[in-house]
Amino acid sequence: MTGRSRGAGTASGRTARIAMAVAVLAATGVLTATFVSSGGKGTADAATELSQYVPIEKVTPGVRPPAPRRGASTGRFVVNCGTNGNGKFSPDNPVAQPGISNGAEHVHDFVGNLAITANSSDADLAASGTTCRNGDKSSYFWPVLRIDPAVRPGSGDTGQALAKATPTVSCPSVRDRLAAVPAGTKAAVDRWTTELDRLTAAANEKMSASRGRVDAAFNASVIDPLRSRRAQLITAISNSITGGSGSARLVSLVDCDVSYDSMHAFMGGSHAKSVSAAAAATPQIQCPAVRGRLPGVPASALDEVNRALADLDRQISAADQRLLATRGQGGAAFVDNAILGPLKAQRTAVLDRIANAIDRAAARPRGLEAMAECTLTKPVAQNGSTPAPQPSSSALPEPQGRNLELPNNTGPIQRPRSVLIEYRGNAAGKVVAMPRFLRALTGDAKPTSRGPANARPAWTCSGVTDRLSDKYPICPSGSQVQRVHDFPGCWDGKNVDSDNHRKHVAFADAATGVCPRGFRAIPQLRITISYDIPRDVQVRGQFALDSFPEEDHNPFSDHDDFVNVNSTRQMNKIVACVNYGRSCR
Repeated sequence: MTGRSRGAGTASGRTARIAMAVAVLAATGVLTATFVSSGGKGTADAATELSQYVPIEKVTPGVRPPAPRRGASTGRFVVNCGTNGNGKFSPDNPVAQPGISNGAEHVHDFVGNLAITANSSDADLAASGTTCRNGDKSSYFWPVLRIDPAVRPGSGDTGQALAKATPTVSCPSVRDRLAAVPAGTKAAVDRWTTELDRLTAAANEKMSASRGRVDAAFNASVIDPLRSRRAQLITAISNSITGGSGSARLVSLVDCDVSYDSMHAFMGGSHAKSVSAAAAATPQIQCPAVRGRLPGVPASALDEVNRALADLDRQISAADQRLLATRGQGGAAFVDNAILGPLKAQRTAVLDRIANAIDRAAARPRGLEAMAECTLTKPVAQNGSTPAPQPSSSALPEPQGRNLELPNNTGPIQRPRSVLIEYRGNAAGKVVAMPRFLRALTGDAKPTSRGPANARPAWTCSGVTDRLSDKYPICPSGSQVQRVHDFPGCWDGKNVDSDNHRKHVAFADAATGVCPRGFRAIPQLRITISYDIPRDVQVRGQFALDSFPEEDHNPFSDHDDFVNVNSTRQMNKIVACVNYGRSCR
């Protein structure tokens, strides 16, 4: 597969399939054109229009896998992780926006790893339970699909909301993700983290010039230099903590994003009507950040403090898993008595260990005990309405009610009929094992505000293997709606992540299967998600993806995320199966 749509529309439409249009502002300041594609969303001021749905028969066949060469790896390893029957839904975006709670602004289905949140460490992931039958602890997640009969062509108010919204820059917090900082480098690290804060503030000043519009080129002009400078500072921080002898794995925190979440404050009417006052249906544990509050740590205490910090992470992860496993059990005090109370006692003991370790060689840190108590995430709006407009700040509530709704992401979530997770070979040669904790993305959740370079057509129908569309499919009777997500199958041989979460992996050549120079073929992950969507719902255009507000359910914004937590033994089994041309489970 390539990053182009596989045949939806006319030949002239395909010629102009992915092109950025000039941002045109009406006199009112409402954006009328930002992103042009013969599939996907044509403007930011559009609800889920019927033009975004296409009979699969009208999509030109175009999926042609490369022919295997001699020595190709032609096997296939299938993993059964279920269909999210345990209900792990979250608006976190752990790969693209680590450390940012509710970063996706829409809800994801999660299968596999039970512990993963925006704040999970690698140790948390490794210690987690899983929904996968073979013990695979990897995390696989994608935006949910909903049916909403209220969705009608032209019924959206995203254009009006956009006209009033000012985009902001959202960056992961570095100080809250650091290992223990040696006392000798604490002053320098504080200067660098302060500089990171200043850079974010300066970027937000620049973004104020983009009020009321989505401009991918302008966004890039702000984000790209910000990313470069953050990379320099974060590298300096990492080297100062590790003495240059290792990586603090902070590269995942380099990238920032442009957020239009202030649009939610101005979305009323049909988009807000069903955001109920019920408590968030899938709450998470929230605890005070300890790492950023610690003083410089004496050298003799570094190992003990880092072990204690890891224990704090694992305690939160275990509490989150227990919260998911016991959902609906007990009375009103169950969570306090069975989860939050024991967690506070555990954290109190660990925080005391940290204070004691530092106290042996330096002044005892004060106030750590105040960070023992944790709470649950709570919705912002408690009265069934959208929060009052807050143009200068985030106004996004937690997902609410039994449908986990957000403004403009409403209606019952559709549980997949099946989820096929398979690791495949490479047409040009053998594959090597992918490293544990490799992060990977496919598609792009923001082709409007970031540009379409990484967006990929993903929509088809069961029984149709030769065509993919960047529009929602209308399938023949008896056929299922499908999303096919192919991940990059090439790896740079060194990194598990990169400063934009993409550079360390790459797609093989669509015609030959050959990896780019400097990259090695790894088992290529494909996830196929199938749904039983009534055909009348398809024809009426009443099913759609959850999305960021500026995308307004753009089908071309479909995407999928992955963190490899396969054990070394399991990954070696996958590699052997694929390289020897077998079909395995």
